[in-house]
Amino acid sequence: MVITAQQEALVVSSWNEMKDDAPTFALKFFLRLFEIIPSAAKRFSFLRDSNLPLEKNPKLKAHAMGVFVMTCEAATQLRKTGKVNVGANTSVQHLASVHFKAGVADVHFEVLKFALLETIKEAVPYMWSEELKEAWSESYDHLVVAIKNEM
Repeated sequence: MVITAQQEALVVSSWNEMKDDAPTFALKFFLRLFEIIPSAAKRFSFLRDSNLPLEKNPKLKAHAMGVFVMTCEAATQLRKTGKVNVGANTSVQHLASVHFKAGVADVHFEVLKFALLETIKEAVPYMWSEELKEAWSESYDHLVVAIKNEM
């Protein structure tokens, strides 16, 4: 299944509304994950070895931002190419390997999706609708399927 033009437009337009504050929302996105599954923080090597509070950890901030951007870009990539690419500096295979080694399970992907959608709802409440939720869900789901297929 390919994302529709309307879904792509919804993801892109909501991203454009959020992008000035994207680092803040990206961090909230991952902090939500850790509220729901506190043990998930131990799956990140850069967090296991850090004494910094999560909200001040620069590596977490960068990682969260990367996932947020990747999910948004997945919508555009799906419309253009019919598949998800994750960027020039990494690959789906690399992401799959990292997630596999960390023991990431289906439940983690589902909770992360919930956290993503709740964060978007908070970021752009005036745009929030069932259609926007579905658009971001489709984009995220395609990204996750690409990772899981390589795991």
